[in-house]
Amino acid sequence: MKHTTEKITYPHLSLAVYRELAAHLRQIEEVTIELIPQQSQHFSYDQSQIDHLEMGYPVNFPPLEKQRLADILNYYAEVHGPYTREVREYLPS
Repeated sequence: MKHTTEKITYPHLSLAVYRELAAHLRQIEEVTIELIPQQSQHFSYDQSQIDHLEMGYPVNFPPLEKQRLADILNYYAEVHGPYTREVREYLPS
């Protein structure tokens, strides 16, 4: 079965808020979340410790559940600033 992954990036989100966002997204059944650490060699208070989060779900994910994901992501965008989404589909090994 095909699977969809999304790379979600909020440029100025702190580690704590990324963790909170991940917890909210994980409440939706069949959603997987992985926080990807920052790869920069230089520390900066202006840069998050998290580079982005990766969210996964089945390709046949119900539209209502996709809307719930979008609602959560948009809420965090309203409070913390815009985000980017990169979507890709793949066959799990």
